[in-house]
Amino acid sequence: MFTRALAAVAAAGLLTAACGGAPAATQTSPTTTSSSSMAMPGMAMGDGLAAESGGYRFEPASTTVSGPFTFRILGPDGRAVTEFEPEQTKLMHFYLVRSDLTGFQHVHPTMAADGTWTAPLTAAQPGSYRVYAQFVVKGADEVLGQSVTVPGSATTSALAAPSVTTEVDGYTLTVGGDKPMAGMTHQLTISVAKDGQPVTDLQPYLDTYAHLTAFHAGDLAFAHLHPQGAVNGDHGGPKLTFEAMLPKSGDWRLFVQFQTGGVLHTAAVTVAAGS
Repeated sequence: MFTRALAAVAAAGLLTAACGGAPAATQTSPTTTSSSSMAMPGMAMGDGLAAESGGYRFEPASTTVSGPFTFRILGPDGRAVTEFEPEQTKLMHFYLVRSDLTGFQHVHPTMAADGTWTAPLTAAQPGSYRVYAQFVVKGADEVLGQSVTVPGSATTSALAAPSVTTEVDGYTLTVGGDKPMAGMTHQLTISVAKDGQPVTDLQPYLDTYAHLTAFHAGDLAFAHLHPQGAVNGDHGGPKLTFEAMLPKSGDWRLFVQFQTGGVLHTAAVTVAAGS
């Protein structure tokens, strides 16, 4: 279920966060009921490893994170951009990812009239991070990134080994499908269960039944996937299917977000892409 994000990443380069108004975060690791397609027509361009792309530049107020994070997107004329197009119901998707992939937040910032965005980040463990701004402007999909720091004494953790299962909030997620191979499109499935029983009450979240992002363990390259299929009220699950293409070989940390009973859950799992 890769969309514009991964397709464009290839052309150029399960999981804890909240992409809703309030962020959810991991340390160590509008709801709709109408039917709509979960196979997004396209997603983000770029892998978030550069602060400038396509004439647009990410300009943070600071590279230190100590609370809400403010930034601007500058256009080719050097001025702050103030007109953006919705992507999955939001004008801006913002990510904070720890360098060891044990901390992850995904929020939706708000924009002031002068083009200054404010991302409502929650407190994060000290360490090195990367932030990503994903947006659409004048039909162009971009993902811009910047290294940042959360002050304080920091320790790092080893990346969890590749696995086919992960758990979050009492739910068990099982990864299936084809073996990932770098640069090749394949089918990836995620099955959701609770107490040993298949889950069939997933709620729409950002016009899908799951929101999936991936980050490369080697350089923190960003990749964005979405499930295939149609949204039909609060009846998603138990199996979600994704069209996946991981552009680089090596380990990827996948973060999947899904909603049940009005609560957003995020789980993380490591998968390996062969060369």
